[in-house]
Amino acid sequence: MSDILIIVGHGETFVFAMLILASILALAVGMERAVIFKRNSNKKISRFAEELIALLRKRDLKAAADKAREFGDNVYTRFAIFSIEHASDNAHGLHDLMAGKILEEKIELEKRLTILNTLGNNAPFIGLLGTVLGVIKAFHGLGTLGSSGADVVMRSISKALLATAAGLFIAIPVVMANNYFSKKVKTIIQRLEILSREISASLHVHKAAPAETKAPKATRKSVKR
Repeated sequence: MSDILIIVGHGETFVFAMLILASILALAVGMERAVIFKRNSNKKISRFAEELIALLRKRDLKAAADKAREFGDNVYTRFAIFSIEHASDNAHGLHDLMAGKILEEKIELEKRLTILNTLGNNAPFIGLLGTVLGVIKAFHGLGTLGSSGADVVMRSISKALLATAAGLFIAIPVVMANNYFSKKVKTIIQRLEILSREISASLHVHKAAPAETKAPKATRKSVKR
């Protein structure tokens, strides 16, 4: 039984060490993702996206590309430049290329979010494991010391409950951060979908315009005949 208590004691310490490492990892990932999303979803970027869509609705692809190059590196400029550059080279497959680019950007935006998701879901269980190990140790002490060791046992149980509290303390902000970042990803991807539709519409109008200008000439020739 003493061997089991040694394992339980080490297990309790190991659980607290895991929770400390989990909190450090969650903080590091959260800060890194916060920097990425600030670079791609602040108010300035939102205004730029709206201005870019306005240029696309005017069918001015050149001005849209120039504005994207001048603005700097972010998810919208990368997508706009990529789409406009490939518009003339591969117009028929442009829709598939843009869809692939959106998936590529989505993968980059969701990078390391699985870490936050995993920590948020499992930190309470890790804390609960520490509590269970602590309670086992406390009840064994109660059986050994009897009523004379009640104070020691109560302190052991309170220490064991700290593990569950620590797990929840880590999990709650991690889950909130993960939900916030997931919402940001969804918003950015939706705006990229809007950009892709605007670019496709602009190209469609450019292709339709020559056909419309040629039609009157054909009618004039038929009239002369």
